[in-house]
Amino acid sequence: MTRASYDLTDKVVLITGGNGGIGGATGRELLSRGARLVIADIDASTPERSAALGGDRVLGCVADVRDRSSLDEVVAQAVDRFGRLDVVMANAGLLAKAATLRNTPTADVEATLAVNVTGVVNTVAAGMAEVIRNQGQVVLISSVFAFLNGMGTIPYAMSKAAVEQLGRGLRVELADHQVSVLTAYFSLVDTDMTKHGVDEDDVVLELLSTLPKPMLKRVTPASAATALADGIERRSVRVVHPGLWRPVSALRGLLGPSLDARFATDRRILDVLARLDARPTPTPRILNERS
Repeated sequence: MTRASYDLTDKVVLITGGNGGIGGATGRELLSRGARLVIADIDASTPERSAALGGDRVLGCVADVRDRSSLDEVVAQAVDRFGRLDVVMANAGLLAKAATLRNTPTADVEATLAVNVTGVVNTVAAGMAEVIRNQGQVVLISSVFAFLNGMGTIPYAMSKAAVEQLGRGLRVELADHQVSVLTAYFSLVDTDMTKHGVDEDDVVLELLSTLPKPMLKRVTPASAATALADGIERRSVRVVHPGLWRPVSALRGLLGPSLDARFATDRRILDVLARLDARPTPTPRILNERS
């Protein structure tokens, strides 16, 4: 399809997990560019928080992305309030406490995939008819972990690779409907998820320290939001932020096996993973990333 510019004025954008982190920052950025906003979040205070954010230009709905019917209701409310829905951004996500796979509770694996994969599919499916009707956009939040080795956080990495494949497939399936699909890949973003899942875990910090320093560069939710809003306005198919990850993604067929082989023989990495493996199996506990 032709990649014309996309005017956000009065477009209606649904963001799941939209109360904080990337979701909250993106909502504010889109509002500043003239869009109207539908925030869907599991937090019971979402309607009140949304009303304070943008008055009659923002609708807040309580929803659980694991439940397709709750998202169908959000879309119905959006159409009833604004008359349309143009963009669906599947942003809600979860991160389990870091562990080796054999040390990860089954409940954490299931919950991560239920939100990060099934929840994303539910979000897209609920808004599909409206997005097609308005020749709008689907926005998916993947991660550099879609192509970086996921040691220590395999369920999360699996889920983000699945999101990437969803985006690739949808891009072709929806092309004839003049719907564009944007997949975003971020490195570490300074959200509550990063604070609780990374910064408060010394073993995770040590594992990350074995990676090349440029790979550890963090971004702010505001810069991620700007990158997303720019991508939507350009009808881009992908956003990679920060940009230093673009060549890593482009060359993953060569770099991936090479890095995996290096990691598998790096004594520092193996020693840290051994410590992670020896920790008591964590109580099933999912860290909420309203990113």
